[in-house]
Amino acid sequence: MPEVRHSVCALDCPDCCSLLINVEDGRGAKLRGNPAHPVTRGFLCGKVAQYLEREYHPGRLLYPQRRIGAKGEGRFARICWDEALDAIATRLQSTAAEFGPESVLPYSYAGTMGLLNFGGMDRRFFHRLGASRLDRTICSTAGMAGMTEALGIRYGTEPEQFRHARLIIAWGANVLGTNVHLWPFIVEARRNGAKFYVIDPYRNRTGAAADKHIFINPGSDTALALAMMHVIVGENLHDADYVARYTEGFDALRERVREWMPQRAAELTGIAAEEIAALAREYATTRPAVIRLNYGIQRSERGAMAVRTIALLPAIVGSWKEIGGGVQLSTSQAFHLNKRGLEREDLQQIPLGREARIVNMTELGGALSTLGNPPVKALVVYNSNPAAIAPNQNAVLAGLRRDDLFTVVLEQFQNDTADYADILLPATTFLEHTDLYYAYGHYYLQLARPALPAPGETKSNVEVFRLIAQRMGFRDPCFGDSVDDMIRTLLDSSHPFIKGITIEELDREHFVRLRMPDPFRPFAEGNFGAYPGQPADGKCHFNAETLDYAPPVESRHGDAELRRKYPFELISPKNDDSMNSTFGHRDAVDRETATLHLNGEDAARLGIHAEDQVRVYNGRGSCVLIASIANASIDSAVRPGVVCAPSVRWGKRAPGKRGVNALTSERLTDAGGGPAFYSCLVQVERIGD
Repeated sequence: MPEVRHSVCALDCPDCCSLLINVEDGRGAKLRGNPAHPVTRGFLCGKVAQYLEREYHPGRLLYPQRRIGAKGEGRFARICWDEALDAIATRLQSTAAEFGPESVLPYSYAGTMGLLNFGGMDRRFFHRLGASRLDRTICSTAGMAGMTEALGIRYGTEPEQFRHARLIIAWGANVLGTNVHLWPFIVEARRNGAKFYVIDPYRNRTGAAADKHIFINPGSDTALALAMMHVIVGENLHDADYVARYTEGFDALRERVREWMPQRAAELTGIAAEEIAALAREYATTRPAVIRLNYGIQRSERGAMAVRTIALLPAIVGSWKEIGGGVQLSTSQAFHLNKRGLEREDLQQIPLGREARIVNMTELGGALSTLGNPPVKALVVYNSNPAAIAPNQNAVLAGLRRDDLFTVVLEQFQNDTADYADILLPATTFLEHTDLYYAYGHYYLQLARPALPAPGETKSNVEVFRLIAQRMGFRDPCFGDSVDDMIRTLLDSSHPFIKGITIEELDREHFVRLRMPDPFRPFAEGNFGAYPGQPADGKCHFNAETLDYAPPVESRHGDAELRRKYPFELISPKNDDSMNSTFGHRDAVDRETATLHLNGEDAARLGIHAEDQVRVYNGRGSCVLIASIANASIDSAVRPGVVCAPSVRWGKRAPGKRGVNALTSERLTDAGGGPAFYSCLVQVERIGD
């Protein structure tokens, strides 16, 4: 009989699944979802169900290596850990001494969501060094800013409550592709008579499975939400009692949305005025109604405002009162863990006497080429693949090619960024180390111990940064903390949601629900958080005077000259079979991310046929993709004027070694400093003409 061990999926997904793994002779034999977990419910997504293929893949990095070829060429020679650590410590010390410690830049994101390996010993190390701080904006900061401004605190509807809804709107949320464990609750609701609608510029698998898919022009979500408010308020469909008790500024909101007639929004969104009005009425009169937002809508130049405006809708109709009502973008802020104790920001005061400068990770290309006082002279990359995932790819690659830039990469596979490393270090997978996990799609805290032995000479991020700190002569006691010490630090919280949860309980139970009411209705009686600049009165403040919409610069209603040169709005949503660039080594993922979806009318006008190679370009760069096929013709997954390229492809596998981010810009969102990936104008041409 195989031994069954517990683990937790560490990939950047709201579901944060509880896993069971059959282990035979020390080797993983089968991976499956834990049927005891209330959200995982015994099944896994297609990408993680195959994770043991990644675990034992022959391309797995197992030993430290030093570059022996040109940067980007990908040629390395094996070295020992002592040699690698000495080289890293010596170079970082000399760089900090010559240019100042802020010349060292960490670059990381959510290649693992485990709190210790995402941001534990590494944060302590870079704070103690005095390195530049990384503003980790690449995914969710615009949405976080918008949700915080709307609600004051980013709580959301429990996934288990979706089964009670009578109307579910997936707004920019590809549930089947990126949040599949919400789907059974939606199915249950539909069996009980609920309707399920999708609002998205791209008809993905979720849109195809919906009762109604509503195409919307990229970046115009705010206009739709404001027009829905116009109808709801103008026809007195709002919840007057809830509004009076728990909101502030409704009269000003009424005046503000008076000008947002459905006809005006129809011109901007591409949705018929009658359809906008019907959606607003159905949303306001169907109880309970819930909105599942996802991060797609905030990857627009106006993304923060879009999230904020949509997040105000439940307060207007009072759906927070009901089990199965409200909105969910992220649940992560409910995990009131002691991250300050884990990350030790106070260590910055030792080398600099002040906080180090902040560098926005979205602007990496510019930071590597133009940042001064001091310039970036050393880059340490982990949990990320910036050569593929960062915008303005040509500028990023030019920076990574710099001979005077010392680059260290911690990785599991030799991806695009690894090819530019001076020192390449082999990292463990989540099945091979201890970590603590919170979720952003449910309210369960989880602990995982190593389920499999670490192969070769792989090491966890925690251990790597501990060893570098030792080599650098950092003697602060925190660098001697064990992983259990770090977990206990995180659990040292007085917040009632966390207080009393212990490492012993997590070891025993594997997952523990936060100490919150069941069911959790965070704003049923107000209790909204206080956004900076407004009173802490527990009310939802509409702040109507700042609610507004202007089309993104790179959109069909934006800069007219750009639109003439580059007539297509490009969106690059996450592909269904990967997790950003994590599975880019798989052939199936490469095929999906090599695809460009065009509307049939556009394809016919351009003379493009199914499976034609096409060049997609703008003033920043170009990439080569393959026109998609549906029913032996170019598909209609997008409307005319929109093209869709699922991301993120490994550039090293693409013609010209460029992916879709050769086209995206470093332009930032309206709040939160996030990337405007989906505000991107391009031209398309058939190759061979």
